[in-house]
Amino acid sequence: MGRAGGSGSGRGRPALPSTSRNGGVGEPRPRARLSAGTGGGEAEQQRAEDPDGDNRNRRLIRHQYRELINTVQQNREDMLNSKSNKLTEALEEANILFSGVSQAREAALDAQFLVLASNLGKERASELHSDMTAFDSPAFAEDLLTFMGLNRIEDNDSDDEGSAGGYLPNDAWHKLGAEAETYFRRAPSFHYMLGSFSTDPPVPRQRIERQRKKPGEEERRAMPAQLKRMEESHQEATEKEVERILGLLQTHFNNDPEIPISFFDFVIDPNSFARTVENIFHVSFIIRDGFARIKLDQDKLPIIEPSNDNEGRGNDQNAQVRNQAIISLSHQEWKDIVETFEITESMIDPSSHN
Repeated sequence: MGRAGGSGSGRGRPALPSTSRNGGVGEPRPRARLSAGTGGGEAEQQRAEDPDGDNRNRRLIRHQYRELINTVQQNREDMLNSKSNKLTEALEEANILFSGVSQAREAALDAQFLVLASNLGKERASELHSDMTAFDSPAFAEDLLTFMGLNRIEDNDSDDEGSAGGYLPNDAWHKLGAEAETYFRRAPSFHYMLGSFSTDPPVPRQRIERQRKKPGEEERRAMPAQLKRMEESHQEATEKEVERILGLLQTHFNNDPEIPISFFDFVIDPNSFARTVENIFHVSFIIRDGFARIKLDQDKLPIIEPSNDNEGRGNDQNAQVRNQAIISLSHQEWKDIVETFEITESMIDPSSHN
């Protein structure tokens, strides 16, 4: 131990003051550590051949770390001086020593130095003075309440009175808004003036109407005789079916005039959705020509009844009074109507459709 201590003191002490205190550049100790750290494979071979030399180097590094930590602690005031570079020089020296660290004991000393240096850096940063002032939100709130007219005397009385307005006057926020407007004045925005500066309105141009060409007589396309006969036969069949349904309506109504005929019971065929649509289609012609009418009963449900001959002719003369409506019926709605009104048979004989 005496030999090891003598070798450590002979190598470490002369080199430390030249770097940490005097700030010299050409100290012999860092060079020896760098050369030992960059030896690569030769250094490892030397350590394997001479373990005592490796232990001596480790003891030297630990001794230099302890000397560096003691120097920083003793020169604490100089380290905290903003005009001094002592802390930076100590960090550079620690970086040089760390290049030779290979074991945990030396790494622990390096970590101890870093903790000490970081604390000094934190204290040094906190002592820096800046021209900027910190924003004190509680003080600003107090000044704002005072400006808005907060009455400190009525602070305790307002709780007993239970005033909904609080401790501030009613015009407190208006006062603050009027004061804030002075700091947010903006120039009026620019608006484009559309049009000219002349006072007289422009003279409208006379529209030149172009003479439309008189369309010649539309040439009727020759319709094939077979198609024409089919159209005539279909029209005759529709007219006959409308007359037949009108006769059925008059017959059911004359059998019991006091009982109204439900529109759904009359046109709905519970066995065929297609025939139901055809019945509504044919009944629409009867309503259009004024031979029947639809109205609502006490339950707001539609009922149908035939019109008198005089009423039918009157409706032809006053056709402009009629109200027309478009009825839509889906397959699901047809099922719902059959189930709701319990319709079991159609009032219009389906055999007559053929």
